Amino acid sequence: MIYPIVMYGDAVLRKKAKDIDNGKDILVLVNDMYETMHAAHGIGLAAPQIGKSIRLFVVDGTTLEDEPTLKDFKKTFVNPVILNEDGEPWAFEEGCLSIPNIREEVERPEKLRIKYFDENWNPFEEEYDGMKARIIQHEYDHIEGKLFIDYLSPLKKRMLKGKLNDISKGDVDTEYRILAPLRK
Repeated sequence: MIYPIVMYGDAVLRKKAKDIDNGKDILVLVNDMYETMHAAHGIGLAAPQIGKSIRLFVVDGTTLEDEPTLKDFKKTFVNPVILNEDGEPWAFEEGCLSIPNIREEVERPEKLRIKYFDENWNPFEEEYDGMKARIIQHEYDHIEGKLFIDYLSPLKKRMLKGKLNDISKGDVDTEYRILAPLRK
């Protein structure tokens, strides 16, 4: 099932998501999230972006042919906890399915260590760097109630205010279904 993507301005995107009960069957939801993400041409999708305030996100960088380090990077993260982030912060232009047609440079640490469960409740503790770390950090922010625009300067945020208001109203062109909080 393909869910509509929740747009900027919806309160679910600003809530810290709740843990999922260990052992709960989440396979259908995980498959739906991958299907939704692929339909929207995304490389990551967090549960709050489909209106569910739970600690779950999926990533799939395998479609990025110009990033060979991501050729096998398709994972599900359940109840993840970033244990530490380090390394030199580096800037990269990010976008978000919940904030369509806006891309801005965001600085993030180059490495992270994370513990999580996969969709079958197998536990993992792993380290990631580069683009893998960035994708995880972006999606992890979603389950913490944070968006990539929160990293922008106050001036840059003011410059984007009109576009963000339009997104909240659903006045935005996307190739996927959306759920806009202020749509009439």
